Amino acid sequence: MSVLDRINKENDIKNISMSEMPVLAEEIRKFIISNVSKTGGHLASNLGAVELTMALHLCMNLPNDKIIYDVGHQSYTHKILTGRKDDFYRLRQYGGISGFPKSCESECDAFNTGHSSTSISAAIGLAEARELRGSNEKICAVIGDGSMTGGMVFEALDQISTLKSNCLIILNDNEMSISQNVGGLSSSLSKFRVGKSYNELKSNVENALLDIPTVGHKVAKGIKKSKDSIKNLFVPGVMFGDMGITYVGPIDGHDTEQMVEIFEDAFKLNRPVIVHIKTVKGKGYKIAERYPEHFHGVGPFDPETGKARNPKTVECYTDVFAKKLLALGARDKRVVAITAAMSRGTGVRAFQKAYPDRSFDVGIAEQHALTFAAGLAKGGYVPFVAIYSSFLQRGYDQLLHDVALQKLHVIVMIDRSGIVGEDGETHMGIYDTSYLRSIPGLTVIAPKGARELEHAMEYALSADGPVAIKYPKGAAYTGLDDKQFQFITGKSEVINFSSQFGEAKCKSVALFAVGSMVSTAVEVRDRLKVETGYEPELINARFINPIDADRIRETLKDYDYIAVLEESIKKGSMGEAVAYEIASSDYSCRLLHYCIDSETLQHGSVKKLKEEQHLDADSIYEDILSKISIK
Repeated sequence: MSVLDRINKENDIKNISMSEMPVLAEEIRKFIISNVSKTGGHLASNLGAVELTMALHLCMNLPNDKIIYDVGHQSYTHKILTGRKDDFYRLRQYGGISGFPKSCESECDAFNTGHSSTSISAAIGLAEARELRGSNEKICAVIGDGSMTGGMVFEALDQISTLKSNCLIILNDNEMSISQNVGGLSSSLSKFRVGKSYNELKSNVENALLDIPTVGHKVAKGIKKSKDSIKNLFVPGVMFGDMGITYVGPIDGHDTEQMVEIFEDAFKLNRPVIVHIKTVKGKGYKIAERYPEHFHGVGPFDPETGKARNPKTVECYTDVFAKKLLALGARDKRVVAITAAMSRGTGVRAFQKAYPDRSFDVGIAEQHALTFAAGLAKGGYVPFVAIYSSFLQRGYDQLLHDVALQKLHVIVMIDRSGIVGEDGETHMGIYDTSYLRSIPGLTVIAPKGARELEHAMEYALSADGPVAIKYPKGAAYTGLDDKQFQFITGKSEVINFSSQFGEAKCKSVALFAVGSMVSTAVEVRDRLKVETGYEPELINARFINPIDADRIRETLKDYDYIAVLEESIKKGSMGEAVAYEIASSDYSCRLLHYCIDSETLQHGSVKKLKEEQHLDADSIYEDILSKISIK
C-alpha cells in the first residue's frame, strides 16, 4: 500500500510519520500529473504547492479550521488530502469535481475562489467573525506573489493591522527557485521571530522602557527606529512590519518539517502573521519546472513528453487578435497594448516583443489597467486593453466612470466571452452583454468570425470614442468570410433574406444571431432549408450597443417569429432589447429567445454546456420546428 492510499479523508495525513512526508509528496505529484494529463487543468502551480499544503494540513484541524486559497490554482493537493482523490478522474468534467475550491463539494473548502487577490479580505472577515462568535478556529490565507499585485490585497492589508487576533497569511513566492537567503541564517531568524521566548522578551523590554518616566517613550522609539533601519538593510518584508504585521521568511516551501514548526509557532501569536515561503513552480516535473508559464493551465497532454494530446490545428480568436494587433501597431504608432498579467493568454505577447515601449503589463490589476488606459487615451494614444470577460467585471466602474463618461478612445478586447467550459462558474464570460449594454457611449461589437474580428479592430481604431469587442474562446469561425464587412455604427448585417413565399409578407421566422451564435444560426438555417424546404432570414446582429432598432422593427413587421440566439444570460440580454421593441410595436411578431437560462454554469465542456442550455443547433432547430408553421 502506498502512503497516499492511507489518506481517505481530512486529517488522515496526521497519521503519517514525518519521515514518510517526502514519499507522500512524490506520490501526490505523480497522482496530479497522471490525472491532469488526461483531463487538463492547472498543473505547475499545484505541483509547487504540495509540501505547503501538507504542512498546513498537519497544523490545522479541518473543516473546523479554515484555509482560503487565493484564486485556487494550487488547491489540488488540498482536495486530495480531504477525501476527493477518487473523483480526480472527473476533474473539471461535467458532473465531476471543480478545479477550484467549492464549499458545495466539501466543508473543507472554506471559501469559493477563482479570481485573484481576494483571500486576505476573506480571511480577515472570517477572523473577525470568529472574534464576534468567541470561537478559536485557525484561519489561514494562501496567496501567490502574482496575486499580491492586485490592489485589493493592499486594501486588505491596510485593515488587517487593526486585527487583534491571529490570522496567518502564507505568501507563496514561486517566481524563481529557492534563493541563497533561504538557508540556515534565514531559517533561524524566522523561527526566532515567531518563537515564544523572543516575543515575551520583546514585550517585556518594551513595557519596561515605557514605564520609565519622561524618557521611556523616547528610548523605546529610538531603539525601534535603529532596529528598523538595520532591518531595512538585511530583512525582507519590512513593509509588512510597518503595517503592524509580523513578517517571517523567506523559508523553503518544500521543507515540510520546517514549515510545520514555523506555522505552529505563528498560529500561537495573537496578531496577524505573514510567512513568506519560496517554492518552485512545476516542482517534480522537469518540463513544467522549465516552462512553468506554459504548464500553468493545460489541456490533456502526454506526461512523458509534455506535448498536447490534441494539438491545436486551427486558428483561434486570440490568434486572430494577436496578428491584427501587430499589423495595426506597425501601421499606427498611436497603438499601445495593455494586459493584466495575461500577455500569453490574451495574445499580447507578440506585440510586447515587437513593441516593448508600447506594451504595458500592469499585473493583476484590471481596475488600474482601464484607468491607466484612459490616461494614455487622454495623452493621444489608442490603447488596446486585452482582458478576459470574467476579469473585466472587476473594472466595471473604471470602464463606466473613467473611460465612457469621458468619451475616451479606449479599445477593450474581451477574450473568453460566452461559455468558457472546464474552469467553471467563476470564469464564465456570460455576463458581459448585460453589463456592457448599460454603459453610456460605449460601442460594443460581437464579431461573427475571424475576418469580422479583424474588421471590427479596424473600425475601433478609426472610431472617436470607447469601443469594446467581445469574442469567444476557441477556434475562430471562418464561414461567411466572403461577406461584406462595411461597418456602420449600430447596423446589423443581413446575411440572407427568406426565400419563402417570394415577396409575400407574414413569413415564418427570422434568425437574429449575436457573435458566436451566428455559426449556430447558419447550421439551423441550413437544416431547415434541407429538411423543410424553408430558408429563414438570417441576421448578424454585429452591434450589441447601440442595437439596430430599425432592422428589428422591419423584421417584426414581416415575420411571425423572431428568434434571438446569444451566448449570454437572459437578464440585460439582446433578447430583452428585442422584447422591448416587440412590446413597443403594433405587430404580432413573437420572440423565440435562445440564451443561457441559468444564472450560473458549472464546469464542463463547451459542447456539453450548450446542450444543457439548449443552445446547440439541434435543440434550436427542434424548438423552432415545434413552434412555427411551415407551409
